Amino acid sequence: MGRGRAKAKQTKVARDLKYRTHETDFGALASELHGDGGTREEQVDPEVLEKWSDVIEPSRD
Repeated sequence: MGRGRAKAKQTKVARDLKYRTHETDFGALASELHGDGGTREEQVDPEVLEKWSDVIEPSRD
């Protein structure tokens, strides 16, 4: 009971994905899959790395 609305939403999303016309950039997809975009650390903003540095590399006090 109560699954009707959730199922209707899933059906709507699935139908939208199936019938939507969209342009796919296969060059960008291939470079992402092959890792031609540089290392992961180069792609991350330095400010974000500084903010999360204590979580990524915990200090050994």
